Amino acid sequence: MAIGKLFIGRKVREMRLEHAATQSQFAERLGISLSYLNQIENNQRPVSAAVLLALADKYGLDISELSTGETDRLMSALTEALGDPLFESYSPTLQELKLIAQNAPGFARALVSCHQAYRRNSEHIASLDDRLGRAAVLETTPYDEVRDFFHYVDNYLHDLDTTAEKLALELGLQGGDGQPILVDYLERQFGVRVVQDASLMNAVRRFDPSGRVLALNPYVPAETRCFQTAVQTAQLYAGDVIDAIIRDAGFRTEEAEQVCRIGLHNYFAGAFLMPYQGFLKAARDVRHDIELLAARFGASLEQVCHRLSTLQRPGMKGIPIFFARIDRAGNITKRHSATKLQFARFGAACPLWNAHQAFEAQGRFIRQLAETPDGARYLCLATHVSKGVGGFRTQRSSHALALGCEISYAGAFVYADDLNLTDRAAFEPIGISCRTCERTNCASRAVPPLRRHISVDHNIREATPYRLT
Repeated sequence: MAIGKLFIGRKVREMRLEHAATQSQFAERLGISLSYLNQIENNQRPVSAAVLLALADKYGLDISELSTGETDRLMSALTEALGDPLFESYSPTLQELKLIAQNAPGFARALVSCHQAYRRNSEHIASLDDRLGRAAVLETTPYDEVRDFFHYVDNYLHDLDTTAEKLALELGLQGGDGQPILVDYLERQFGVRVVQDASLMNAVRRFDPSGRVLALNPYVPAETRCFQTAVQTAQLYAGDVIDAIIRDAGFRTEEAEQVCRIGLHNYFAGAFLMPYQGFLKAARDVRHDIELLAARFGASLEQVCHRLSTLQRPGMKGIPIFFARIDRAGNITKRHSATKLQFARFGAACPLWNAHQAFEAQGRFIRQLAETPDGARYLCLATHVSKGVGGFRTQRSSHALALGCEISYAGAFVYADDLNLTDRAAFEPIGISCRTCERTNCASRAVPPLRRHISVDHNIREATPYRLT
C-alpha cells in the first residue's frame, strides 16, 4: 500500500499515552530520537516508513487504516466556514488548516457548528417579516445535525453494522428476495404478522404495536416492501444498540434524536439485506456494477449506492467513494464522501457536475471524468431514480444519484473500461460550489467566490460580467 507523507501526531500521542509511556521511553522503543518523536507528535514532521513499521510491530498499528479522509472532511468544512466575509480579516494558510484539523478535530467541528448556527440565524433574520416575528429565529435544524453526525462517523457504525450482519447470517440472508425469510422471522420471533393493505394510499408501511400487525402497501416495488420489513426488524431487534448510539451522539434536540433514529433504522435495514462481507465481495466480483448488485441483493439502485458508501469497516474497507442524492432544485438531500471531494454545506452543487444531467437521461448511467480546482481527478457516475407508491394520482419524488471515486480507483469500476483515464484533456473542470470555487473564467458561475473581490470593465463582456481580483 503506497502511503504519502503522513502527519499522524495525534494518533501517535494517543498510542503513547494509552501505553503509559513517556516521550523518552516511547522514542527509545521505536528506535528514534526524542526530538524526532516530539516533532512527529506536533505534526512538524511526517512519520517515516521505518517508524510506521515499528508502530505496527510493537504497538499493533493497522497501517491500512491510516487515512486522511477525516482531515479532508474537516479541512473542507473549515475552508468553507472561514470563507465567509465574517472572517475577511483572517486568511489561514493550508498548513494552519491541516494543523487544526489534525491536532484539534473537536475544536474544528465546534467552529464549523458555530458557523452553521450563525448562517442559519442570519438567513432566518433576513427572511423575517412582521407576521413571522421571532419564531423563525428559534427554528431548529435537526436534519443538518443528523447529516453531520453520519458525515463525521464516516457513514459507518460498527456495532450496528455487525449486529445486522450477524442476524443476516443466522437467518441465511444471502441476497435475492429475502422477504419470505423476514416475514417468517418477525412472526416467529416477535409475533408480528405481515400483511399487504391497499388502503394505505400514500403510506408505504404502517405498524400496529397493539395488534402486532405490519401492513405494507402492495403498490410499491418489491424491494421497497422488503426494505421496510427490514426497518421494522431494526426497531424490534436492534433497539438497544440504536439507543446507545443516539445516547453517545449527544444531540442538542429531541427532534434530532428522532430524525437520527430513522437514519439508524434505515442503516440497519441496508446492512441487514446487504451483509457487509458478502456485499463487499459481490461488489468486487461484479466490479461495482450497480445494476447487477441491485439484482443480486433484491435492492433498489439507491439502496445499493448508499450501501457502497458505508463500506468503511476497519481492516476491511471498500473503495473510498463519494455518494450524493440531489433533487431537481439542486438540493443535496443525502451526502457522504470518503474522498477528497467534499460537498458544500450551503448553496447548490457545481452546475458542471454530471449529476444535473441525469434528469434528462432517465434510465441510463452518465459517466464523467472530472477535475476539481485542487487538481484531484475523479470518475463520476450519475443516474435518475423516481420513487412513489404507484397510481395516477399519487405523488412521486425524482432524484439524481451521484457516485464516484478518485481516478486511481477507477479500474475497480466497470464503468471506466472504455474511458481514457490518462488523457488530461478528457477531464472536465468542476468545482464544489460557486461560493468556494476559485476558477476565474467559468461561464456557469452563479456568484463570485466569497473571499475574492470583483472588478467590472464596461468595455468588455467575457464569460462573466466581472473579473475576479
